[in-house]
Amino acid sequence: MKIIACGSVPTVIAPEKYFTGRVWQTPIIEKEAPARLRAIMVGFEPGARTHWHTHPLGQTLYVVSGAGLAQSWGEPIQAIRAGDVISFAPDEKHWHGAGPKSAMAHIAMQEALDGVHADWLETVTDEQYGGVDRT
Repeated sequence: MKIIACGSVPTVIAPEKYFTGRVWQTPIIEKEAPARLRAIMVGFEPGARTHWHTHPLGQTLYVVSGAGLAQSWGEPIQAIRAGDVISFAPDEKHWHGAGPKSAMAHIAMQEALDGVHADWLETVTDEQYGGVDRT
């Protein structure tokens, strides 16, 4: 058994090259090969969001607090709220983040394929985000 004590893993501000707005990340677990699991608690301030991205083996989000938005390429924006579970298929192009007026936090879980957990793409523009409060 291994216990990772609460507060022993630092929270960091997420890199601007992958996110718009203020986003913080607290790693939960990253298993060593041959295991592939990575889980991260991610908090978004109002209006903050990921860039478009994919995951080679898919991604599951569990919204732990607040309300936000998520969208898959070519599909309408969906409201997401605390308690929701969102599943993206392998290589499904998508983004997710807070609503325009509400913060949101989720646990992001994904597996690596050949050491790659995510492929980061272009910024979600303000026009794509829409600025409409759907939360």
